[in-house]
Amino acid sequence: MIVGIDLGTTHSLIGCYGESGPRLFTNALGEFLTPSVVSIDADGHALVGQAARDRLVSHPHASVASFKRWMGTARETRLGERTFRPEELSALVLRSLLADAEAATGEKVTEAVISVPAYFSDAQRKATQAAGALAGIRVERLINEPTAAALAYGLQERPDGSRFLVFDLGGGTFDVSVLEMFDGVVEVHASAGDNFLGGEDFLDLLEKAFLADRGLRAQDLDATARGTLRQRLETAKRSLAGQPVAEVRVTLGDTTQEWSIDEARFAQLAEPLVQRMRAPLERAMRDARLQPSQLSEIVLVGGASRMPLVARMVSRMFGRLPLRHVNPDQAIGLGACVAAGLKARDRRLDEVVLTDVCPYSLGTAVARRDAQGRIQGGFFEPLIHRNTVVPVSREQEFLPISEGQKHLRLDVYQGESPLVEKNIKLGELEVAIDPSRTIQENAVAVRFTYDVNGVLQVEAQVRSSGQRYELVLEQNPGLLDAAQIRQRLQALQDIKIHPRSKQENLAVLSRAERLYEEYLHARAQVQAWIAQFRAVLETQDEMLIREHRLELGRALDALETI
Repeated sequence: MIVGIDLGTTHSLIGCYGESGPRLFTNALGEFLTPSVVSIDADGHALVGQAARDRLVSHPHASVASFKRWMGTARETRLGERTFRPEELSALVLRSLLADAEAATGEKVTEAVISVPAYFSDAQRKATQAAGALAGIRVERLINEPTAAALAYGLQERPDGSRFLVFDLGGGTFDVSVLEMFDGVVEVHASAGDNFLGGEDFLDLLEKAFLADRGLRAQDLDATARGTLRQRLETAKRSLAGQPVAEVRVTLGDTTQEWSIDEARFAQLAEPLVQRMRAPLERAMRDARLQPSQLSEIVLVGGASRMPLVARMVSRMFGRLPLRHVNPDQAIGLGACVAAGLKARDRRLDEVVLTDVCPYSLGTAVARRDAQGRIQGGFFEPLIHRNTVVPVSREQEFLPISEGQKHLRLDVYQGESPLVEKNIKLGELEVAIDPSRTIQENAVAVRFTYDVNGVLQVEAQVRSSGQRYELVLEQNPGLLDAAQIRQRLQALQDIKIHPRSKQENLAVLSRAERLYEEYLHARAQVQAWIAQFRAVLETQDEMLIREHRLELGRALDALETI
């Protein structure tokens, strides 16, 4: 079976394309959204989802979230007795999602289409594919999140010439893409974005404002108190989408703090972030060579797009209200399901060709001679310009700088600056040349090939000898090579994820532990509830466990409303 997955910064979803169209699967708690959070318990078992999210407060040093932002880097996070790379944390989330899919269908999942931010780099895309391999599935297709959202809105069913602008503001990333439907082809004209702008950044603003208003400093809070505060502020941020004022009441240490913020002040605090969103929007429209009046629809997706200040900004820029009739949290997941159906050539789907673009310019470092004949290095020479339709292959010839050179080094970069020092280095390739030959005889033909999954291949051929070289981007310190993936896969298999059948019980216990941390006045009562529920679990009587779980859930609900 092939599934579609939205592997998000804050939440993830999984589904497939079925008889009635795209279908999302619920997790063990009956929710479509699974928090992208991982926690390791005292026994070394992994918890994923809501239980792990609650443990961010009660066990902050054994829990982690927002690791999607670290994809493509070598960053490691210590949880319990071992450290985890971002790919491994993502793989644990994927394993939990796959268990939900297999529980819903009774079929084994073998392949997945995973959505990624359009502005994800080559390293980040490879890391996403590695996460799939670590989770035990093939990921032969990555689909850009705005393209997935367009499929969820049925762009492929619109008349020829329909143009969509998809505005995708998730928990950790921001993307914008301009797409057009023409003759059975969904073509991306332009993509832009910011991999470090999302709902978490708006939450940071609220945290800073709260601390400033209450005369507190971030260093005054321990990890548990900060986790509690951010959870309350997240609730306030969500409530501002539907009401003018949000109230926050939180116990920090020995004192209970009360704070309120209205939507107008929140919008004022967020103005710098709003300005950061405008730049990618303007770039995408400029690269697509379109005026706002030429767009058929503007679509908002991503949970953070619910904020009223986002809709206002988009409406002002484009002179119309955006579409939001598909649940913004689910749009990308539903679109990934459609993409999975297309990948599987589902007979219920008309043949649709998806094209995409390269989100960054890709090129190499070169040296140039100035007017005085002096050699100056460090210049960027793009072979593939941003927003070129993919797959694409471009070739260019380069010469050594001087006679007698033994090697020509190709440093591969992505970015838009004319100077390589301001771009991102992806890797390097050293080509051996004959020092006895002339500069012209040692010409090297360099070919960049960029495919639909955003994977870059670099080849070089020495003209005189015909010797060919290929860049192995796994040399990038932020990426795992094939051997490391096999090694880490074996290590991950030793980490057990609690059985799906236990997830509801684990979630309610984790929530109880979180409230024990937060509500000092109710600690004795919460502890008694935990002890009673653990005793019930020992009976292994499923009916009795379900009855007490529901009863405990109601008691915790009542406690949180006090």
